[in-house]
Amino acid sequence: MRNPPAVISGLWPRPAACFATLLLLAAASVPTPALAHASDRGHVLLLPTGYYVVGGAFAVGASFLVLALFPPDMLERIWRKRLTLFPCPDKLRPLASMLSFISLAVLIAAGLFGSRDPLSNPLPLTIWTLVWIGLTLLHGLFGNLWSWINPWYGPYWLVRRFTGISPGRARISPKLGCWPAVILLFAFAWFELVDPAPDDPARLAFAVGFYWSATFIVMLIFGYGEWSRCGEFLSVFFAIVSRFAPVAQGADNRLRLCMPGARLLGAEKLHPSGTAFILLALSSVSFDGLSKTFFWLGLNGINPLEFPGRTALLGISTTGLLLSFAMLAAIFLLAVAAGQKMAGDSSALLANAGLLVWSIVPIALAYHIAHYLTSLLVDGQYAIAALSDPFGLGWNLFGTAHLQIGAGIVAGAESAWVLWNIQSGAIIAGHVLAVLVAHGLAFRLHPQPVKAAISQFPLTLLMIGYTIFGLWLLATPTAG
Repeated sequence: MRNPPAVISGLWPRPAACFATLLLLAAASVPTPALAHASDRGHVLLLPTGYYVVGGAFAVGASFLVLALFPPDMLERIWRKRLTLFPCPDKLRPLASMLSFISLAVLIAAGLFGSRDPLSNPLPLTIWTLVWIGLTLLHGLFGNLWSWINPWYGPYWLVRRFTGISPGRARISPKLGCWPAVILLFAFAWFELVDPAPDDPARLAFAVGFYWSATFIVMLIFGYGEWSRCGEFLSVFFAIVSRFAPVAQGADNRLRLCMPGARLLGAEKLHPSGTAFILLALSSVSFDGLSKTFFWLGLNGINPLEFPGRTALLGISTTGLLLSFAMLAAIFLLAVAAGQKMAGDSSALLANAGLLVWSIVPIALAYHIAHYLTSLLVDGQYAIAALSDPFGLGWNLFGTAHLQIGAGIVAGAESAWVLWNIQSGAIIAGHVLAVLVAHGLAFRLHPQPVKAAISQFPLTLLMIGYTIFGLWLLATPTAG
């Protein structure tokens, strides 16, 4: 599908940015009973992690060695292969977006007036499971679906077409980049991972309704396209993830097939805010896994067998979320800087980082799959059932209201073994693809094969270390 330009740029006036962010955090601070995510469970999984860690590290390291010996033009020829499919005209975009907007309005009403049970109310199940988990995975497969089904484009199109108003007259400077989207992504991650009750239907309905309204107003001021590229964090996130997809929509509206991750090689250098956005997306998912481990809880003096709940951990979790991002950003920049020094490159560090950060996208997508797989399998069933009876009135709109939930799909030794292998396989595959992409990007910075290979050595070490960390997260005991 169609992607916004890789250089995500724009300006959001500072007062407006602060005001909207404070209101979003205020919406998340309304006192409600503490609830956990629907699929959170105390869980201990002891598997022969050593074999997987060694295997994963070997796979990533071996891919680096193979690429170091690869003819430079061979990889380029593979990445450039395209298979043209059929046209996908834009005429249906307003209709698809309006259906999405109507569906969102119904879900918000269900959050306000439907069941208080987050496993029966479709709003939290749709937002946290179908959109944040399921839709992200679909973007990694089929491209930028969000540009069609986001709930703003249709209403914006109607306002522009039938009112005579010409929205988007205010101009946006490219100097600010997508920092508004970074701020909003952090607010979203905080609400999901730190807030005591992100699944409370009424609380979530208020936050979602406010966010849609504030975003629509800003789009009327700066324009739909401009704000989607630099401020609306879901549009920025899905546009980035969709660059990994083997399906893409070209300028001629025709769909084309390519190698997974191939379009990352043609991406432009990102503004520092774009680099921060990708690193924050990865670090927040990683912290979500880390925050539930016995190691993290013990490190903060908490007995994991007597988990005190999210309310008692607000300060600790907020600090951890910030530190995880800061540490990943520092290590990534250090790896890029070390690679430049080894290759004798005196280019600007942030400029090179803005290109090489695209290699993090396969890792972020792999972590998304691995971390949320069990939640998608179980909570996805609850979502299918809840959507048939959104207001808890005994309806059965889609014939799924009485669906028998098969939670056993993630229970038992055999299921755990299969799921863990799928998760670990996704992490290893994501890191191997990241090495491939990083190597291709390195040739854009260093046309000489030897220098390109040398410059990637520190970044490859980072990826090996993150592979080990990710596999450890999957196998270490967790609680809460």
